[in-house]
Amino acid sequence: MADIDTQLTDAATRCAAQGGQLTELRRQVLELVLRAEQPVGAYALLDQLRGSRASAAPPTIYRALDFLLEHGLVHRIERLNAFIGCAHAGHAHAHQFLICKGCGTTQELHDHATEAALAAAAIRHGFQPSRMTVETEGLCAGCVAG
Repeated sequence: MADIDTQLTDAATRCAAQGGQLTELRRQVLELVLRAEQPVGAYALLDQLRGSRASAAPPTIYRALDFLLEHGLVHRIERLNAFIGCAHAGHAHAHQFLICKGCGTTQELHDHATEAALAAAAIRHGFQPSRMTVETEGLCAGCVAG
């Protein structure tokens, strides 16, 4: 994964190309998400943001996160109600995550075989998916090793 400064620069370019603007607030929220070692919740982001923006409120964070989600810069981990930076920003892909119940780390995958199998299963059932997200819980290699 690229360093955070490069990711932020790329994010601004991507937003501009899509007709959006990575405002200073959105940039700060994205940077907080990218610097987080684990998926981070909106209220944890709000607490961190209040260090530089005392007037920040929940709608402030949620609007910024909605923008970042819309532009493919972050993902929402539904199971954890938290956010993680996209490891493949700029690429259209199904979202696959491995979530460790031991240490909380989350790894984003981009496995074409998994994506194809899910799409094929959906078609067999007459279902047309608009978004495919797989969240798998278990233990990472570090936690398994003890």
